[in-house]
Amino acid sequence: MRIVLLGAPGSGKGTQTDAIIARHGVSTVATGDLLRAEVAAGTELGQRAKPYMDAGELVPFDIVLGMIENGLKTLAVTNPRGFMMDGFPRDLAQAEALDKLLAKINQPLDLVLFFEVDYEEIVKRLLGRGRADDNEETIRNRLRVFEEKTAPLIEYYTRKGLLRTVRGTGTIEDIGARIHAVLDEIA
Repeated sequence: MRIVLLGAPGSGKGTQTDAIIARHGVSTVATGDLLRAEVAAGTELGQRAKPYMDAGELVPFDIVLGMIENGLKTLAVTNPRGFMMDGFPRDLAQAEALDKLLAKINQPLDLVLFFEVDYEEIVKRLLGRGRADDNEETIRNRLRVFEEKTAPLIEYYTRKGLLRTVRGTGTIEDIGARIHAVLDEIA
């Protein structure tokens, strides 16, 4: 099972990750973890990424994509049950690059799971977390960025026949049940 989780910040993707892993045995592909592992291992990609990370800058996309490729190749061997990506891709260019990469390593996506939540609900959720960076202005800006950059992926993956939408409101258990109903169909 090879899936991408898609949804606005605060839509509940992170909350559901552990339950998806426990039920379906997939591994998560987290770009931050991949970056840190490559740097720690002293790989060529890690050495190229380190100066950007040390300066607090975004690591160039070609380096990140190389790390994702290495991570996915490793997972294909260590966990044949598949992978789940959250936080990547973030825009159409990244989605197209991911498609090419997955075709190259013969690991095409099975599903893109979109967590659909009304933005006003998201604002309430994130304000309720009480984090310092979760003020209303910042939250609304993150939602604008999502709408501009990431929301076009909904149409992109719909055209490819990969998108399934899950209503991300209700109790954590209710949302989880809706997610598992979709994932059980492809498992």
